[in-house]
Amino acid sequence: MFIVEVLDRKSPEDAPRVGFTVTKKQGNSVERNRIRRRLKEAVRLKAQFAMQPGHDYVIVAHREAMSASFDDLSKTLIARISSRQDKKSRPPGKSDGKQP
Repeated sequence: MFIVEVLDRKSPEDAPRVGFTVTKKQGNSVERNRIRRRLKEAVRLKAQFAMQPGHDYVIVAHREAMSASFDDLSKTLIARISSRQDKKSRPPGKSDGKQP
């Protein structure tokens, strides 16, 4: 349904920030906006409580997020956010840990 990326900004006094991305491959503008609105509402109602202060969250949506039930969408979002918090944030640009 979506991918969640987390970055620790190392400023625990700031509120968490959330960004949403839905590419053109996921449908026309009406479909992309519907996916984005559903994810925003899931974060607002349920998932924001799982987010840690001082972190950035980027949610990259897929087309399945439009047809999934709202309850499934919310539960999956909370589970993905919680699982990403346990892992250490990696520096941007180092996907495999090797130096160029």
